[in-house]
Amino acid sequence: MTAQPPVDARTVEDVVRAQLSQALGGRRGMLEGALPTLGFTVTYLSTRELRLALGVGIALAVTLLVVRVVQRQPVQFVVNSLVGIGIAAIFAARSGKAEDVFLPGIIYNAVYAVLLTLSVLVRWPLVGVMIGSVTGDLTAWRADPGVVRLCSRLTWMLVLPCAVRVAVQYPLYLAGEVGWLGVSKIALGWPLQVAALAAMVWLLARGHTPLAATPQEHPRDDVA
Repeated sequence: MTAQPPVDARTVEDVVRAQLSQALGGRRGMLEGALPTLGFTVTYLSTRELRLALGVGIALAVTLLVVRVVQRQPVQFVVNSLVGIGIAAIFAARSGKAEDVFLPGIIYNAVYAVLLTLSVLVRWPLVGVMIGSVTGDLTAWRADPGVVRLCSRLTWMLVLPCAVRVAVQYPLYLAGEVGWLGVSKIALGWPLQVAALAAMVWLLARGHTPLAATPQEHPRDDVA
């Protein structure tokens, strides 16, 4: 089923702002994403017991999920957290190294950054695809060079947090710095993502690209 743009959306910027708002999940979603990692890191640094630390992280994620279910709240963000800590636990349990808890996240960010970069280079920026999905036409937005440039800039802003995480965390992973890995994962998680999305919102606030623009209707990029 094709997603629909907000009923009051008149511009590309309206659509993207609405999608970003849904993607954040609010303060509760941010907290749910950080707690399992925080629990694992504090427990491991205190006890040096890998299995215990993994158990604490998983238990926190499961508890958050149960609370969501009992409250009949959407479970998307806590499920993401549970899946993440579950995959991390598999990596660490197989190797016996606590730092391997953070390896899946490093790999994910590296792959995501590469895919986002490729999407821009082939002129199919991910943000443009997102816009096409909510407007019901996956290709119409590509007819306007101005819209493509705007979506490319927004996609680059999504690349930056992923690249920063890999640049900071991979050397810490190689050094086996579990404590700093935990701190960096939390600090470079939602806070960095919010900063990137704030920059996107700032860029979106500057422009008024028509939602159904064509080269004739919108010959110039007014956010340049």
